[in-house]
Amino acid sequence: MGTLVMVGQLILSLSILIVLHEGGHFVPAKLFGTRVEKFYLFFDPYFSLFKFTKGGTEYGIGWLPLGGYVKISGMIDESFDTEQLEQEPQPWEFRSKTAVQRLIIMMGGVTVNFVLGLIIFVGILYTWGEEYIPRENVTYGIHADTIGLSLGLLDGDKIMKIGEVPFEKVNPGLFRKEIIINQAKTLEIERAGSTQTIQLPEDVSMTLGNKANRRYAVFELQTPFIVVEATKGRPAAKAGILPGDQVVGVNGIKTPYSHQLVDELENLKGQQITLSVIRKNETKEISLKTNENGKIGVAFKNPFDVLGTKKIEYGFAESIPLGIKNGWGALTDQAKAIGQMISGKLAAKDNLGSVFSIAQAYGPIWDWKKFWTLTGTLSLILAFMNLLPIPALDGGHVMFLLYEVISGRKPNDKFMEYATIAGFLFLVILMISILGLDIWNVFIR
Repeated sequence: MGTLVMVGQLILSLSILIVLHEGGHFVPAKLFGTRVEKFYLFFDPYFSLFKFTKGGTEYGIGWLPLGGYVKISGMIDESFDTEQLEQEPQPWEFRSKTAVQRLIIMMGGVTVNFVLGLIIFVGILYTWGEEYIPRENVTYGIHADTIGLSLGLLDGDKIMKIGEVPFEKVNPGLFRKEIIINQAKTLEIERAGSTQTIQLPEDVSMTLGNKANRRYAVFELQTPFIVVEATKGRPAAKAGILPGDQVVGVNGIKTPYSHQLVDELENLKGQQITLSVIRKNETKEISLKTNENGKIGVAFKNPFDVLGTKKIEYGFAESIPLGIKNGWGALTDQAKAIGQMISGKLAAKDNLGSVFSIAQAYGPIWDWKKFWTLTGTLSLILAFMNLLPIPALDGGHVMFLLYEVISGRKPNDKFMEYATIAGFLFLVILMISILGLDIWNVFIR
């Protein structure tokens, strides 16, 4: 079921982005009297899942969900339909339009994706606002996992700064971003009441960016183990554990924090144990038997509930500049990551992903805030990638059109045909390579 949810989110997101991107080409083409032969969601080699014709345009849905396209008459594109180019230009063809009109048509998709991405980020802030755990609420400090310990962090530390950036909104994702993307080299922490500076290892961004290390959170927030619910029929409920109970020990070993109790129970699978429980300021000893997985059948409070959060709600006017700032930040972070891969500071094999990685990013639960955040980010990435000056991409056409506008000379059709073929082959090889890496990382590694 979780896989279906991930695939469903991916298909919906891609459908929104592709239809609107291609619509960005379609609308100005029609406005300038250019004939659009096809408008397709997904590719349709050999056959399509659905199609109909209206107003001289064939609309359809292909079976290969790797993109979409509009086929514009008189344009050299990935269809490589060059027969029409052997005839005299017709008034309804792309090649008959002025350079400025052709530039507007080609910039339409990128423009739509860029504007759409920013609108989505504005909408996210307006709808959900912002909620986070403030640094001052981190009463018990952090619990460092294996990777966190390797960076020099210890249980109980409070992170004050990452590089020069104050860690005011506690979020492991922000921690990773500042180190991987912005190359922070130091951490300022509070440890046992004193402020200390940790010098991070030279290869820290490579370590955190490694795909195998993504299962590590680096740190989580330490909180007491406070029961929310004891599942009926499970060991804890049978033994009399109640909502609100705080478990502080097992078999005489103190476990003031949730992760400590969970770790101890992992070592006591299928055993009779005694829990030390605080209930209404009284300590009780409760005996029960763990199951074969070391579980006792309780849900406990997460850090958000224990420590408390700060929530900021934004009006529509406030959401616009802040949403645009967040969207632009998401785009520049992606651009910086590409730069880090080119420079060798990040391993491309661990950080490039195809549809498999994107689907996994959505997760097995349908969370609308996460869905729109990822869709907005993908929209901005799609705009950025399509603007790259590679023939067969919108940016390649824009590059040649800008040359024509500036020089007043139109590139030869045969040159454009060969350039488009070269660009298309480059993109195919790149996509196959990324897909292969993703299959290796997701299904084999």
